Amino acid sequence: MKRLIETCLCMMVLLLAVQAQPAKPRSARTNLLVSTDWLAKNLTNPKVVLLHIGQTRKNYDTAHIPGARFLLYADLITSRSGVVNELPPVEKLQQLFAQVGVNDDSRVILYCDTQGLLSARTYFTLDYLGLGNQAALLDGGLEKWKAEKREVSTIAPEIKAGNFTPRLNPKIIMQREAVRDISWLSVASDQPVTLLLDARQPDGYDGSIKRPDLPLSGHIPGAVNVYWTQNYVSKEAPTLKPVAELRKMYEAAGATPDKKMVTYCWIGMMASHAYFTLKYLGYDVAMYDGSFTEWAKSEGAQVVTGKNPK
Repeated sequence: MKRLIETCLCMMVLLLAVQAQPAKPRSARTNLLVSTDWLAKNLTNPKVVLLHIGQTRKNYDTAHIPGARFLLYADLITSRSGVVNELPPVEKLQQLFAQVGVNDDSRVILYCDTQGLLSARTYFTLDYLGLGNQAALLDGGLEKWKAEKREVSTIAPEIKAGNFTPRLNPKIIMQREAVRDISWLSVASDQPVTLLLDARQPDGYDGSIKRPDLPLSGHIPGAVNVYWTQNYVSKEAPTLKPVAELRKMYEAAGATPDKKMVTYCWIGMMASHAYFTLKYLGYDVAMYDGSFTEWAKSEGAQVVTGKNPK
């Protein structure tokens, strides 16, 4: 009996020691980001579909990367129950991407002219549709391409319709009810399994910004804050920081590799960039698409003001 007790105690000590070990960083998904050098060498690759996402066609018509197809961002979103920037029906998205030539085996490269926000949101959409592992952002975007004095064009390419078939990935979309449960657990525990990440500017997170269209200000209880622009080397150069630097930044905010992450912002734009960056770093990540706009308008919603998560 004594030996059995000693054995059990040893096993408990070993288990606690294993649990005390910090989680190892996950491998970065380097296929989700391509350099301007890579793109320059692959512009004529028939498998590559290069998409220029814009709020209007003006910038595309003025200068775009040769071979890029234009995709109007407004076609990628809809409004639902008073919340803007929501995903439209799958059938519409399927038709939209097929029209710009996306096939089931395409390598889709995304860029925009708004510091990567529109392309990150488009990546999230493609990930939901099942093409996340075949899509990538152009690191530095059109800004870096132009700064390197690479060739630009005003000619829209001829497009052959694609055969894209969605393979939905619904687990990356977090609904309000699930976010409410995650928030409650984050407040109740010092080591939550799932962590909410607010990608808004600090004065949005702490409640200093009072939006007239929202009844509440502050952040969802338990959420930590990493402003999405901190992913970049600088605002002027929308190139992602090195992997080690990004990991250090997110882990300092509490996003350790063992945690599942759920991003949000005002309407799912900044959160899309945080979503992309965390996925690139290897995290298990989802996004609350309704974000703070939906949360603040919900009956009985709780918020926290100030710089602390709870």
